[in-house]
Amino acid sequence: MAAAGAEAPGAWCVPCLVSLDTLQELCRKEKLTCKSIGITKRNLNNYEVEYLCDYKVVKDMEYYLVKWKGWPDSTNTWEPLQNLKCPLLLQQFSNDKHNYLSQVKKRKAITLKENHRALKPAVAEYIVKKAKQRIALQRWQDELNRRKTHKGMIFVENTVDLEGPPSDFYYINEYKPAPGISLVNEATFGCSCTDCFFEKCCPAEAGVLLAYNKNQQIKIPPGTPIYECNSRCQCGPDCPNRIVQKGTQYSLCIFRTSNGCGWGVKTLVKIKRMSFVMEYVGEVITSEEAERRGQLYDNKGITYLFDLDYESDEFTVDAARYGNVSHFVNHSCDPNLQVFNVFIDNLDTRLPRIALFSTRTINAGEELTFDYQMKGSGDVSSDSIDHSPAKKRARTVCKCGAVTCRGYLN
Repeated sequence: MAAAGAEAPGAWCVPCLVSLDTLQELCRKEKLTCKSIGITKRNLNNYEVEYLCDYKVVKDMEYYLVKWKGWPDSTNTWEPLQNLKCPLLLQQFSNDKHNYLSQVKKRKAITLKENHRALKPAVAEYIVKKAKQRIALQRWQDELNRRKTHKGMIFVENTVDLEGPPSDFYYINEYKPAPGISLVNEATFGCSCTDCFFEKCCPAEAGVLLAYNKNQQIKIPPGTPIYECNSRCQCGPDCPNRIVQKGTQYSLCIFRTSNGCGWGVKTLVKIKRMSFVMEYVGEVITSEEAERRGQLYDNKGITYLFDLDYESDEFTVDAARYGNVSHFVNHSCDPNLQVFNVFIDNLDTRLPRIALFSTRTINAGEELTFDYQMKGSGDVSSDSIDHSPAKKRARTVCKCGAVTCRGYLN
C-alpha cells in the first residue's frame, strides 16, 4: 500500500557491499576483465552513453557532459551534440530540465530567466538525480518481473518526485509464514470432473456455489468463500474453477501518485467488471504480533495489516516488507476492487487466501484501489472493524478524496 512507502536470497533490496556498476567501473579503470560481471576484452574499452549530466554552448556549438556506462564519473567528457546518437536520452534531458524549471516557477511564483548557454548547477544536479532514479527504477522493474510467477507484466514509473525503489521491500508470490506458523494443510481430496462447470465439483463438496460464470467472472456475493480446484483434482489447468491460482493476467504499473499517497497501482489494460485482478500476499503473523506492529505502523502513518478473520481472528497478513503488487495498492472509501476469501490447497479456514476482484469495469490508466476496512465477509461496519485486534489503534487520516470518504483508514 502506498500510504507510505520478504527475506529471500536475491531479493531486490538485499544489501550489497559493492554494486555491479561500481565493480564494472573499477575493472575498466584498472584495465581488468571479468566475465562474471560482463567485462571482456572485446568490450573493455567500449563507450556507451548512460545519461547526460550537463549542457553548455561554446562558440555557438552545443555540448553535453556525458556519463559513460560502466565507467567512473572521473571519465565523464563534454561531447558536441553532433557526435551524440542517443535521441531518447537527449529528449529525457530536455524534459527533465523543463520539469525542474516549471517546478521552480510554481514554487517561487515568478518568471525565471533561462540561461540558454549553460545550466545552473541546481538544474544539472536535478537532471543527474532523475537519470539515476530512472536507471534504478528500470532495474527494480526488471527484478520484479524476474521474481513474479504470473502472466501480467509489472511496470514502474515516477514522474512526480525523486523517490526511488523502496529500500526495505521484498517481492513474494505467496504467503510467507512467520516462525511458528504452518501453512502446510493440503487438500485431502480432489474432484474427478471432466467438466467442473457442470458437475459436482470442489465448491459443492464444501457446501458453496461455484464462484465463476463462463466468462471467468465472479458471480457470488461478497462474503461468500471461493473454493477452487486443487492439486489433487484431475481437471487440467484450463479448468473454469482455476482462476485465482493462475495469478494476475493484466499488465499493471506501480506509479508515484501526485496526491501525497506515495506509490499506487494502475492498470495498463481494460479490466472487465467482476474479474480477478490480484492476490493480497505478505507475511502471515499472529494477531498478537499484528497488534504490536500496528502500533509502530500507526506512528509512521502507514497501513499494511489485513486480518484473516473469515472464521476466527488468529492470524493477520502483514505486507509491509514482504508482498507483491498489492503492497502498493492504495485505499479508497469508494474502491474498484472487492475482497474475497479463497481456498485452494490449504483448506484451513483460519488461513484463507485473499483475492481482489473488480467491482466494475476499470479502464486502462485508472488507479486500482480497495477499502482497507473491507473484510472477506464484505462487512465494513464499525462493529466489524472494532472486533479486529489489528485495527484497535490510533486513527490514520484517509486521503482517498472520494465523495463518500469516511475520513480515516481505520
